[in-house]
Amino acid sequence: MAKNSTPVMLVTANVGSIFEDPEVMLKIWTTEFLSQIARLEPKFIALHCQEVGGKNYEQSMKHVDHFVDLLMTSEQLRLFDKVRVYLDEDYSSAEKFTALGSFYFVHNSLTDVLIWDFKESDFVPLNGVEIHSGSIEDVATKEKSKFPQDFFPECKWSRKGFLRTRWSINGTIFDLINIHLFHDASNFVAMESAPSVYSKNRRRALRHLLERFHSDELDCTPFFLFGDFNFRTETQEVVKKLSEGLIAVPTFKYNNEEECTKVIYEDEDSQVVLSLGKKEFCHVDHQKIFVDKNGEWLRQYDKEMEAFSSDLFEFDIAFPPSYPFEEDERGAKCYMQTRCPAWCDRVLMSHSARQLIQDHSESGKKLEYFLMGQNTCMGDHKPVYLKMWVLPEAAAPLARQRRFSEAADALSPKLELINAASVQHIFRETTV
Repeated sequence: MAKNSTPVMLVTANVGSIFEDPEVMLKIWTTEFLSQIARLEPKFIALHCQEVGGKNYEQSMKHVDHFVDLLMTSEQLRLFDKVRVYLDEDYSSAEKFTALGSFYFVHNSLTDVLIWDFKESDFVPLNGVEIHSGSIEDVATKEKSKFPQDFFPECKWSRKGFLRTRWSINGTIFDLINIHLFHDASNFVAMESAPSVYSKNRRRALRHLLERFHSDELDCTPFFLFGDFNFRTETQEVVKKLSEGLIAVPTFKYNNEEECTKVIYEDEDSQVVLSLGKKEFCHVDHQKIFVDKNGEWLRQYDKEMEAFSSDLFEFDIAFPPSYPFEEDERGAKCYMQTRCPAWCDRVLMSHSARQLIQDHSESGKKLEYFLMGQNTCMGDHKPVYLKMWVLPEAAAPLARQRRFSEAADALSPKLELINAASVQHIFRETTV
């Protein structure tokens, strides 16, 4: 009996700010997330979270259990009977702590699902519910690592790294990778060059990660890479565009050395149009210019993916920047005036993974790549999701080719005496 393609939903969400006001925000966030699950009806859900427990994780990590409970006890996930949760919560280990959380929910109608054991280097059955939290270093069904300390731009070993799992769904094998890359610490530093030093550092870290995956024992495994890449628009070029025809008026602070603390850009009537500080990015029409038409004009400055076009694929972006939104209930559609809005949160994939997805233009099964909670406050980052259909046994041709090669090697002494037609017959008998 032929298997159908599987409706899969990949979600990435930096949840740090929802733990700042957990009594209000956890409920709002999970309600919106679950409403999208009900609308899209996936059979496999992968939720990749960053900054689990919040920015002040020593105080707010205790609220993570409530976050998990809200999901696990929900009506929308009631029929998802196979669950794996990985929560890196051990902040006492500076060299290993990433604050990443990966949630995987499998519907009871989906029976042919396996998960990879990285210690045994083999797939194992997926049954029941397992929640791994605290220190998860010894959990065999995941791979987790922090970026080397020399990758960190401010020499502070902060929570940046990746968490990987490997899956087989209806015979199709792929990796799911949760990633968190470095942020822009200062607008002034970000606008010194194009690309910025921050962008270059993110590029270096991502290249390091891709090379690592390429060299592992299953280097042909397709992968989906989704998380908070912290990709930013090129600040120097954006400021140049927004300040055309304006007069720059810098403000300096004089202590041991001269330091620029703020730059305002005024029009010919001395009205402030744009104001920049280390953590200030404020335009007089801030919401209008970034919200109207989903910030379409800004897309030309979103260039960080270009360096990886030969390695990674992304579906067209038709949604507004995912960061930085106001963090309270009133700011569902409003950007904070701290950073230039950017598409930080993305769902990317290897080109081989793209081949696992059913062509929605021919199948009529609508693919969606968009923001979650466009009209709901979900913290400073809006989650981004990809709804797609994964083909069954999409890797089968490659597997058959490998089995044929192995069988042919085993039979090679006899093949000299048999014609080509007989070889095919022997191969079929051998591999049945």
